Amino acid sequence: MGIRFPIRRAVVGPTAYLVAMARIVLTVLGILAALWLVFGFVIPALFATLKFLFVIGIIALVAVVAVTVVGKLSR
Repeated sequence: MGIRFPIRRAVVGPTAYLVAMARIVLTVLGILAALWLVFGFVIPALFATLKFLFVIGIIALVAVVAVTVVGKLSR
């Protein structure tokens, strides 16, 4: 039993170190993936949606003005 504990500690020490390093690396990769997702997909999609809604709003405004002008002129 006296020999078993030092061997076990020798194996657990590097394993715990590797697990800790793996967690750090995976955390950094997760943060980078989240940033890539936000700046690569979410923000451009948001701006594209807002631009689309802006164009639809302009078209609707032109349609309302056209109908109003035609309505005023037809009297």
